[in-house]
Amino acid sequence: MGRRRPRTGDDWKLLARACTALLERLPELVDEHLRELYEYEPAYGRIVPYDQHWQEAHAAMRVGIEMISAPRDSPRRDLVHAEEMGRRRAEQGMPLELVVHAYRHAGHLVWDALIETADAAQLATLMQSATIVWSAVDAQADTASEAYRATELELQRRTDEQLQALLDALLQGQRSPEVVSRAAAGLDLPEHGRYAVVVLRHDRREPSEPFHRRVQGAGVRFLWRMRADCEIGVVSLAEGTGLDALAELLEGRCPGPGGISPVVAGLSELGRGRRLAELALRTCPPESRQVVRLDRRMAGALVVGQPELAGLLVADVLGGLLELDPADRAILLETLDVWLDCEGSAGRAAGRLYCHRNTVFNRLRRLEQLTSRSLSRPRDLTEMTLALDAFRLTAAG
Repeated sequence: MGRRRPRTGDDWKLLARACTALLERLPELVDEHLRELYEYEPAYGRIVPYDQHWQEAHAAMRVGIEMISAPRDSPRRDLVHAEEMGRRRAEQGMPLELVVHAYRHAGHLVWDALIETADAAQLATLMQSATIVWSAVDAQADTASEAYRATELELQRRTDEQLQALLDALLQGQRSPEVVSRAAAGLDLPEHGRYAVVVLRHDRREPSEPFHRRVQGAGVRFLWRMRADCEIGVVSLAEGTGLDALAELLEGRCPGPGGISPVVAGLSELGRGRRLAELALRTCPPESRQVVRLDRRMAGALVVGQPELAGLLVADVLGGLLELDPADRAILLETLDVWLDCEGSAGRAAGRLYCHRNTVFNRLRRLEQLTSRSLSRPRDLTEMTLALDAFRLTAAG
């Protein structure tokens, strides 16, 4: 801000008289100030109504001129005013460069007006006061800039919070046209478009940076919301980008399992998308790190979506297995799982299980005896497949 010169002696008296005379010309100076500002940048007039701008400029120039010749220990009313104007201009959306330009321009106008009527002797004296004038102008511009930036950050924080609240409302299932329209405008997203929702479970064994900071890809735009135990992503899919590309982008990049909803047709469907993505996530076993699509896990989703029926299914179909030693039971269930994965090929299943194909046949026959089901009958096979999913994905497992 610079040191202010002592307010004593003839220099100060001359400066005080010049400032007093200048205040009488203030309306004329304000008119000239605004005219030249609008010639420099017409946006001034579009942002602030002329009458309001004139009154604000008049007050700013008046307090600035008064402070130039005020006693040294006077309160800095000019800086108080500059702080208020910095906040106001940020709220009005005036670019900071225009705010600073206005203060610099007003400073030049005041200085030129001070010296234009001075004779040679007075001019020499006034030139010694130049530091006072320009230090005051610099301090006012700096104060306005600091207040502007602080207000801008606060406004951005409030805007971000409002947009996050709108996104949360959509994910919670709100579908009102007003919420959807505000969210679309604020988030720069189409109301009607191709969207998917991703829910990723945190793996607390491996602390890491939030997943959303590490994932990006062509044809997709992510908006993420953090939760205590998961991250929820709203994904805008470009035309031609499908769930295969999304699943490939996510796979192997997150520390825990995840679920992907089917494509939904608009922001109003995000609540449904979130519920379906959570359902997909529930089909992942506890130790899984897969990111799975609901449309590839329909059977498991049916099971976890109806836990009471899932428990009854396990008891009815796998009742005999539940009485076995846990290790013995695990071998039989693993054999069934691998055999299903190998599309009913005992030879391929034997290769994955590191045993003879006859061993696979023997285990499957034992499963049939314990469950009173036949793997060759489609209905029985469906029940056993669902029961296997239920056993591994619900509390019964």
